[in-house]
Amino acid sequence: MPFARLSSATTPTCHIGLGLAAVGRPGYINLGRDRDLGDDRSVDALRERTHELLDAAYAQGVRYFDAARSYGRSEEFLAGWLAAHPEIDDIVVGSKWGYTYTAEWTTDAERHEVKDHGVETYERQRAETTALLGDRLDLYQIHSVTPDSPALTDKDLHARLAEAAAQGVTVGFSTSGPAQADAIRAALAVTVEGEPLFRTVQSTYNVLETSAAPALAEAHDAGLTVIVKEGMANGRLAVPHAPRELTAVAEETGLGCDAVALAVILRQPWAGVVLSGAATVDQLASNLHAAVVDLDEDQLTRLAALAEDPRAYWERRGQLPWH
Repeated sequence: MPFARLSSATTPTCHIGLGLAAVGRPGYINLGRDRDLGDDRSVDALRERTHELLDAAYAQGVRYFDAARSYGRSEEFLAGWLAAHPEIDDIVVGSKWGYTYTAEWTTDAERHEVKDHGVETYERQRAETTALLGDRLDLYQIHSVTPDSPALTDKDLHARLAEAAAQGVTVGFSTSGPAQADAIRAALAVTVEGEPLFRTVQSTYNVLETSAAPALAEAHDAGLTVIVKEGMANGRLAVPHAPRELTAVAEETGLGCDAVALAVILRQPWAGVVLSGAATVDQLASNLHAAVVDLDEDQLTRLAALAEDPRAYWERRGQLPWH
């Protein structure tokens, strides 16, 4: 697996990845985007911002980069950065298919993305991804699998994905929604010719939404690499929105709420890569301090009390506006 490249890395930040959801398109549901991005969200401005983030992340030891077809031009921006740095050969590049970006570079579209896990969408988006990333693509994930997703039962799709795996692309899936654990366990049961199809899982986990933890531990024990997304709960765990207890623990450590929130995830024995969704270089630098945060048992217990009912968490997430 390409993630074996990370096992030989020695930097404290090698298990923190950079996700490009917040900078590959002008609109997203993260809180604080007006402050983070400002008014200029042109293609050129966000390309430059993405390249600055990639430069900074790589220089500070980050070795996993995560894009998606629905993250606007994230694959295009990442491909341009890779082309400008042919000497970089120690990173892992992941992307996702299953959502089509439909906002046409606006922030007020009626629909920003359309979900479809059918074979035709896979073939179209795989061709689009290949045209941009070529053989730099290491990991291709089904985007936001839920228990009712046809991707869990479509044998034709499974055969196509197995063909991609045979050609050297690692096949994975991401999850979303209050039933993430059910989706993970269903995906673990998918096999092609007796062999497990999926080798990675990317799920939402943070101090507010911990419900997927037992299933993620099972996935890890089954040999999958676990990637954690939305560790900052789409900005709900960042200043000025962070819960009081998180703010208190951050003050005790002398670091930011973001570093503490991500550090909790890094402590999980099943967490292989934890994504930063930073939109600025300063945010990235603060996120990367997570690798050196030292939390005691009392602090961890206090933070564990922040966990919400998953249905309430995802209902609130669904109400976040696209900024």
